[in-house]
Amino acid sequence: MKKQHATELHRGLEERHITLMSLGAAIGVGLFLGSTSAIKMAGPAILLAYALAGAAMFIIMRALGEMAIQNPVAGSFSRYARDYLGPMAGYLTGWNYWFLWIITCMAEITAVGVYMQFWFPDSPQWLWALAALIIMGAVNLIAVKVYGELEFWFALIKIVTIILMIVVGLGMIIFGFSNGGVPVGISNLWSHGGFMPNGFTGILMSMQMVLFAFLGIEMIGVTAGEVKNPEKSLAKAIDTVLWRILIFYVGALFVILSIYPWNGLEGKGSPFVMTFDRLGIPYAAGIINFVVLTAALSSCNSGIFSTGRMLFNLAQQKEAPQSFKKISKSGVPNAAILASAGALLIGVLLNYIVPAKVFQWVTSIGTFGAIWTWAVILLAQIRYRKSLKAEQVHNLKYKMPMFPFSSYITLAFLIGVVGVMAYFPETRIALIVGPAWYLILVIFYFAKGLHKRPHGEAAQTENTP
Repeated sequence: MKKQHATELHRGLEERHITLMSLGAAIGVGLFLGSTSAIKMAGPAILLAYALAGAAMFIIMRALGEMAIQNPVAGSFSRYARDYLGPMAGYLTGWNYWFLWIITCMAEITAVGVYMQFWFPDSPQWLWALAALIIMGAVNLIAVKVYGELEFWFALIKIVTIILMIVVGLGMIIFGFSNGGVPVGISNLWSHGGFMPNGFTGILMSMQMVLFAFLGIEMIGVTAGEVKNPEKSLAKAIDTVLWRILIFYVGALFVILSIYPWNGLEGKGSPFVMTFDRLGIPYAAGIINFVVLTAALSSCNSGIFSTGRMLFNLAQQKEAPQSFKKISKSGVPNAAILASAGALLIGVLLNYIVPAKVFQWVTSIGTFGAIWTWAVILLAQIRYRKSLKAEQVHNLKYKMPMFPFSSYITLAFLIGVVGVMAYFPETRIALIVGPAWYLILVIFYFAKGLHKRPHGEAAQTENTP
């Protein structure tokens, strides 16, 4: 029993945890805060951008589900990349995912600093970022069930708030609720320069922030090694991705843009706060600011969870320091979690040095890292499917729809977004930092002699249950 505590993660996550976590990880600061800048770029046409990106996310999740349900392991897509694309691909994907969640958590703790200034306008942004990091790091060190429980309630708060806003907002649009009985209608979608006020260019410019809003949706795969019933829980969570995107992203922004003119969303706050204020609900701004604060904490919570598990998996593959394999008595990779939390202190420093620029920097870099992860999931699934015999394909528990066309079209979409990021100077920093990080990883890979290991050696190391 003692040995089990030392080497194995605990399967402490229930189906309700997985379902809400899959929502919680993807409904974070990218939607609540980042949507402001995306709306300024695309105007009401941001709805098309979210719908298009959402369709791509659904295909990516189905690709991941096909592999994860057949072979549920912690750090799933890193392992799948290793198995189907080669050891170096697995190594780069594992470290890339750790890096992108570190960057994303920097955005989340930055958002916490921004939100807290609503109540404490004269307080330093970096102080709240540090407080968020300490609290969420401590939660992840206790036990996976505590993490799952906290994430369940965090996600529930976000979901209830968005649904409430959609319902009340539709009441205002259709029946004139809180508007003297005069229906607001949806004319704001085209009355201020048209539906596409900045043309197709505006939609392209917004794609980076739109994709950042979906970052974390693939985290369901990371939980695979700690789910009690992977086949049922993962399939259910993935199957609901499409309608969740339509309701929580497209639906919420449809209501916001119908009630509020898109060019009236000024400042660095959340459009959700402004919309509830417009609805005339008492203390709305304070209440919604609390909600978006929990959203940022929730996504940071998921990020620390993900980075800890990815370091644990990399250590199992002998591609990270072996100390990261240590498991506490409560069944969590405590050394890996502490290392990730330590790296996040850079985010606190950036909030101290460049508080006005840190959000845009880290979101663009995070999006680049996410595109790598999503592309690897698709490429691994393509190779995985091609490695199967006809009978094995027939017996798959969870098949990718419209294969292989869906996989290739989605890959082309991701490559197109990278091209857009290279074109616009605001997001070009990601194409400097991202490749530089991969270059460092490649140098380390060869310097440590990892390329000399026989193919498959890493995969034969101890497995996560």
